[in-house]
Amino acid sequence: MNKSIFQITQMDCASEEQMIRMKLEPFSDIKQLDFDLPNRKLVVYHLGEIHPIQRAIHQLNLNDHLLETIETEEVLPKQEATQQTILGWVLGINFGFFLLEMTYGWLANSMGLIADSLDMLADAIVYGLSLWAVGAAVSRKKRIAGISGYFQMTLAVLGFIEVIRRFVGYGEIPGFQTMIIVSVLALIGNGVSLYLIYKTKSEEAHMKASWIFTSNDIIVNLGVIVAGALVYATSSRYPDLIIGSIVFLVVTRGAIRILKLSKS
Repeated sequence: MNKSIFQITQMDCASEEQMIRMKLEPFSDIKQLDFDLPNRKLVVYHLGEIHPIQRAIHQLNLNDHLLETIETEEVLPKQEATQQTILGWVLGINFGFFLLEMTYGWLANSMGLIADSLDMLADAIVYGLSLWAVGAAVSRKKRIAGISGYFQMTLAVLGFIEVIRRFVGYGEIPGFQTMIIVSVLALIGNGVSLYLIYKTKSEEAHMKASWIFTSNDIIVNLGVIVAGALVYATSSRYPDLIIGSIVFLVVTRGAIRILKLSKS
């Protein structure tokens, strides 16, 4: 395995990174790409000669210079290994809270908690897909972001159907204590997830998707807490159904943003 380090003086944002990734995607000898945007450096882990790769990069006219090429046994760059670790933790947090909120949502007859649990499940699937994307070419990451968006949109439609069914039918008043307690725990879990994602400082499509979904979750958690307080104050199930509707609007908005990102 060879490790070649480039200084690319005009590579200072995610758009140049995407240009380089798409340019180098056809090279089967490339095993990993490690981008350091603040220092404008690119590390290429590859087999064989560097010259064809160097020529391809040079065609982008980003003022590139090959600093050195050395032999190495390193396989996974630090940044991408960090992404894998963080996405693994966030995946576990989201799937755990999906089980918790779904269970207590049914026990408390809370549409808000059930809706939030489905959002957590969607996120868990997104993070699982994102784990497959670490180190992949940008086109694959955009495809994965697109799959995430369509899945989120599907859950939103199913959620709206259930909310409408409950609005026109009958249902018990949700347990507001359970709504508030479980949502506070989920809020803490999502806060930890958002911090972990922020630490990657990644501008790649699959990590942006993860950031958008987790940000949505925090908004949802706060909404369910407010709905629980209103259920207590009004002794009515409608605040819970209203927050359920709002949750799926948030899910839809996030899905649209993800789909735009995947097509950019």
